[in-house]
Amino acid sequence: MWDRIGNWLRSAPVDNVVDRRNSPVMQLLLLFYGVALPSAWAWHLSSRPIPSGWGVVLALDLTTSTLALGCVWLIRRGRFRPAMTIFLGALLTSLALAHYKLGTQSQLIDQSSVVLVLVIGGLVLGRRALWTVYALLMQVFAIGFSVDALSAHDPQWIRNALNNAPTLMVSYAIITLVLDRTITALRESLDESLARGAELQHEMAQRERAQSQLIHAQKMEAGGRLASGVAHDFNNILGVVQGYAAQRHRLLDLHDDRERMLAMEDALHGIEEAAALGLALTRKLLGFARNDVLRIETFDAVQALSDLRPMLRQMFGSGIRVDIAESSDALAVRLDRNEFELMVLNIAANARDAMPGGGVFRVETMRADEYVRIALSDSGHGMDAQTLARVFEPFFSTKPEAAGTGLGLSVVHDLVKAVGGDIRVDSCIGEGTVFAIHLPLAVVSAARAIEGAMAPVH
Repeated sequence: MWDRIGNWLRSAPVDNVVDRRNSPVMQLLLLFYGVALPSAWAWHLSSRPIPSGWGVVLALDLTTSTLALGCVWLIRRGRFRPAMTIFLGALLTSLALAHYKLGTQSQLIDQSSVVLVLVIGGLVLGRRALWTVYALLMQVFAIGFSVDALSAHDPQWIRNALNNAPTLMVSYAIITLVLDRTITALRESLDESLARGAELQHEMAQRERAQSQLIHAQKMEAGGRLASGVAHDFNNILGVVQGYAAQRHRLLDLHDDRERMLAMEDALHGIEEAAALGLALTRKLLGFARNDVLRIETFDAVQALSDLRPMLRQMFGSGIRVDIAESSDALAVRLDRNEFELMVLNIAANARDAMPGGGVFRVETMRADEYVRIALSDSGHGMDAQTLARVFEPFFSTKPEAAGTGLGLSVVHDLVKAVGGDIRVDSCIGEGTVFAIHLPLAVVSAARAIEGAMAPVH
């Protein structure tokens, strides 16, 4: 019940923040005046008559209670300050008429109405209203003391009235000054709080804009990195195409038309495969712009490496022997096949650059527990410890600026990690390099998915 009453009091449509906070208490005060004053007079009149001269007080109290209820209605319509101004006017008018009829001396015993007028004027309507109310109260007291002096027949009574007047006015001046300083401090604190709130909102808006700009910059950077990576991979593919195209000199030396035809067919087939891989690269770049997902499929890693043999041979040329170890077992993996081939080509390109004087590039595939282990090794110059520690770092490269972007191995690392795999590198100066890629077996992944689907829910 109390929650409903509180919600009703707070639901008044008051715009000003301070007034909206004062509204519930002021409504309770007005309702108290509207109900308590008539009730108190009804209880008083039920047992005794109206005291002599107090008829005007009864009329004033009933008028004030009626205006108080009317002011509640105004607040419920969103007119808070006009309502409180009317109520203050009613209280001041009631005080003025009471002092005019009864004097001030007879009312000094109860000063609650006077203090209430000052408090409402200052805390609710502000400093200007506070000092205006104080000035009006001084006039009311002056009227009351004048009435006391004129109506008194005892000189001592007149002296008491004149002695009380300065004390009363100074006392209320001090009360008003304390209220003024308190109100000023509260208002300044509220203004500072509102200013900090506005500043915080402005800062939050700036941070949101900065975050938006950062996200945009990250997207641009990602786009640039992807474009650089595609350029790096495309360069490898063009190297394969160039290798096949260079066979035209060898074809001219063949005197057998059939051999020449078969060699030409083999070269064109290799160029076609390289072009298909190039198309896959461009689709990857376009897919990034469209936020497309990878084309995940299950395939035999052994067969995929065997299919890459012609391209690898063309990439390395005649000075490097390519040795792809055959495996009798089919080792299925699940990922984008184009990405898989690009991983191998990236590592192969680095192996080629590490063996400028020729050597051996070897690929071995085997099962290692629940993973397919693909070891790609070369007999090149190897890497020192510092280079080895940064080998997967984006944009890190030991090649000349025009010869490498430093993205190839970083892309390989990210692709392997994305499918739940692992990649490690072992290298020593003068002893070559071995990249060991571990990819989850597709059969194991499927079995785990089935086990997860059949697991009981706790």
